[in-house]
Amino acid sequence: MKNKLTLSIGDYTNKGAKEINQDFHDINLSTEPQLTQKGIAIAMADGISSSNVSQDASKIAVTSFLTDYFSTPDTWSVKKSVERVLNATNSWLYAQSKQGQYYYDEARDRGYVCTFSAMVLRSTTAYIFHAGDTRIYRLRDERLEQLTEDHCLWISKETSYLSRALGMDTQFKMDYSSYPLEKEDVFFFMTDGVYEYVNDKAIVQIFNEQSEDFSLVAKTLASKAYENGSTDNLTVQLIRVDTLPNKEVDEIHQRLDEKPFPPMLDARMEFDGYTIIRELSGSNRSHVYLAVDNETDTKVVVKTPSIDLQEDKVYIERFLMEEWIAIRLNNPHVAKSYLQTRKRNYIYNVSEYIEGQTLTQWMIDNPHPSIETVREITEQIAKGLQAFHSQEMIHQDLRPANVMIDKTGTAKIIDFGATRVAGIVEVNTHLDQGDILGTAQYSAPEYFLGREATQSSDLFSLAVMVYQMFSGGKLPYGVEVPKTRTKVAQKKLKYDSLYTEENQFPLWVEEALKKALAPDPVERYEVVTEFIFDLRHPNQAFLNKSRPPLLERNPLLLWKGISFVLALIIAVLLSR
Repeated sequence: MKNKLTLSIGDYTNKGAKEINQDFHDINLSTEPQLTQKGIAIAMADGISSSNVSQDASKIAVTSFLTDYFSTPDTWSVKKSVERVLNATNSWLYAQSKQGQYYYDEARDRGYVCTFSAMVLRSTTAYIFHAGDTRIYRLRDERLEQLTEDHCLWISKETSYLSRALGMDTQFKMDYSSYPLEKEDVFFFMTDGVYEYVNDKAIVQIFNEQSEDFSLVAKTLASKAYENGSTDNLTVQLIRVDTLPNKEVDEIHQRLDEKPFPPMLDARMEFDGYTIIRELSGSNRSHVYLAVDNETDTKVVVKTPSIDLQEDKVYIERFLMEEWIAIRLNNPHVAKSYLQTRKRNYIYNVSEYIEGQTLTQWMIDNPHPSIETVREITEQIAKGLQAFHSQEMIHQDLRPANVMIDKTGTAKIIDFGATRVAGIVEVNTHLDQGDILGTAQYSAPEYFLGREATQSSDLFSLAVMVYQMFSGGKLPYGVEVPKTRTKVAQKKLKYDSLYTEENQFPLWVEEALKKALAPDPVERYEVVTEFIFDLRHPNQAFLNKSRPPLLERNPLLLWKGISFVLALIIAVLLSR
């Protein structure tokens, strides 16, 4: 029987002499196939004392790392997976601090900031990721070795400041190292409240005396630090390597990075544990199939990459990101993806099957919906968008074809191939030029100036869809937006009013739409919720506005009137 990676673990944490515990730690003991593919992950974070929210930062950092790491693609290396996850987490923490009361006082050490140390044990290797002054030690052959470096700036013998931590700045700099594992290796994770008050000799002695109970070892170390005068939180986590996989398993990891593209699939084919029912859609970029998961007997959607693009590394990166993004977004108005529990032999994504129709088809079937119906659909899409924005993500390709309406009337956002994730550089660009041409009518004007996407860009796309639902498929600026490649040209864009003498469209609703559709993102709503509120509640500023001039409401009637007046004048002149 082949060996696998097994551990003995123990931990202890206490607030110590402080009022609250700002430390947080945890471990994710995965099972197969993730044990082989992703390994086991351990993490510890220590919130900074000057912040009253750093305990939240510590918990978020550890829990999001242990969740998000295991949902990254199997084809990514440990280092790449962890870097992606931590950069995204850092961006989210920094964004929360930026919105807090201390940001503009230049006291960023009062925000969502914490030290962070993590280790991934995969196969026969330990991968360490670190920023701050929590420590990881290795005990081997009675010798205790510190594997991490403290990131502190010492002002004096008594005073020091963290020079690196999660959430401290927009860019996150992390130490990375890897070590070959040996059987009986013991790793200690400690916060500074412990290691500053217990020396190496005492650590080894306590471990040797109580090695039958790792949790007792951790508690004894913390208690010893407290007895020695520690004034900080006390957290210790221990891991011992009991067994290691053999080299045959090691070879599996080398093959993980070389997974092939799947072949073209046909109805009734058996594919990696799925039975293909039929193709739902296909393009030069991907193929989407309806399938049945043979293990659970549930319908799912299998999306495979285009074989023609197997040499395009940027495309593959984005394709692999889609599933990870979907797993992170647990929202009823975002298509759900599934964390895989069995081995994959090819590159592909699996998501829930939404039985219904796209918003594109819905608008064809419902050319004149009521204002209330449009509001209800818009509010659901907005909730899905908020799920993206709360995770510091921008969808970037919101359009009717990427919104599904299921049989219950629930709207769900799909297709995350263009999603921009804060902190992840490789996918922080808008669609390729070919894709822009395909979705240009829903893209915000700033895309065509080469500017970076923001939440306001997604709002513009949402507002275009709302306008289309109200207008029977028309566009607010016709087809002019993609043609305007300068700021001056964008200022000349002419909004096509929804109000006519026949329909008497509510002016306050239109004013809300006009604000969301402003060519200049500065003039739009700051957040999606403000737009949604104004669609349902008359904004007093909009109520004070008069109806649009006749030229906007009914240009044909205006010119007919002018022609009639001119004809009268000519008739009068001729009669004289």
